[in-house]
Amino acid sequence: MYDVVEIQLPGDIPQMLNRTPEELARDMRLYAALMLFRIGKLSSGAAAHMAGVPRMMFLDLCADYDIPVSAITGEDLHRELADE
Repeated sequence: MYDVVEIQLPGDIPQMLNRTPEELARDMRLYAALMLFRIGKLSSGAAAHMAGVPRMMFLDLCADYDIPVSAITGEDLHRELADE
């Protein structure tokens, strides 16, 4: 089940982006999901579900948009590997 959210945009935006209303709605779901994942509000699974794509595809899209999929830093990784 999906909730409907209405967003009002200036009438020339879909034309400026060369997108149909359906394409624009899909894009906005994806961009919102990417941002909510990036700021930690959604897990990758929940964000993928929101975007309407499989989780692995969502993670690939994160890479396309330079969104880190892990909060571990290089320093943390070096520390973890040194502890082994």
